[in-house]
Order: sequence, then C-alpha cells, then structure tokens
Amino acid sequence: MARVVLLDPDDRILLLHGHEPEDPADDWWFTPGGGVEGDETREQAALREVAEETGITQVDLGPVLWRRRCSFPFAGRRWDQDEWYYLARTTQTATAAPNLTELEKRSVVGARWWTCGELAAAHETVYPKRLAELLRTLLDEGPPAEPVTLDTEIV
Repeated sequence: MARVVLLDPDDRILLLHGHEPEDPADDWWFTPGGGVEGDETREQAALREVAEETGITQVDLGPVLWRRRCSFPFAGRRWDQDEWYYLARTTQTATAAPNLTELEKRSVVGARWWTCGELAAAHETVYPKRLAELLRTLLDEGPPAEPVTLDTEIV
C-alpha cells in the first residue's frame, strides 16, 4: 500500500473521511492512498491514488516517512496491509473524488484539510493512531533520514 501525507502551503494535511459501508456511524479519518496495481511502483500508486481519491494532480512526491503494518475489519472481510507513507506537497487545495471504486463510493464521504493543532485536538478516530504526533515531529524536524517503522495496528 502507498499512502500519502499530503501537505498544502500552510502545512495542513489532507485526510479523507470514511466509514463502514453498512454503518455510517462507524467512521474515521485517514490519509489518501491504496494498493499498487499491475507493474506500477509504490510512488506511481501514491500519485494515482491521490488523483483518484482527491482530484489533486499537482503533487510533488517526497520520501517515504513511515512504514506500518495494520490489520482491520472492513466491508465484511479482514484487511492486512503493509503501508508506506510518502510525504507530498501541493498548492492545489480544491478536492473532488472523480474516480472512486464502487467500495470507496459507499464508504468515503469527504475530505478535509487539517492543521496540526486541529488534528491534535480532534476527538474523531484517525489512522494511523499517532498521526497528530507524527505530523508535529515532521513539521518540527523535517522528514526522517530513513523511514520510521510505526507500531503494528490491529483493530
């Protein structure tokens, strides 16, 4: 999986708002991204997924920040993922969802730019769980020299 920590010129992060397809009350926020298709690289997958899920195509893709393994139930099955989080920057802040999959159309309900402070104060569920802390470190210290391995998250 290629995930993207997409920042705008004001260092706000773009998160998507999703929910369990059959239970809109079971909701959370997460970074854009998805699986690698065919022979594309993770970098190509990251850029494709951002375009598909947000409509944002003007993206400067940077280094891998974090890696995380996670396992969670969603849409009637268990998903086990090895996620690579790429840093990316954009000046394009208007979003649209032009090419969602059928499952995404039933489970993704919007997008929002968050400041680090808003994210730290949020009472909503956000994945990865330490995203506010990770973003603060990124903004204060810059990207790590090597990708940081995050704790495995099992839901």
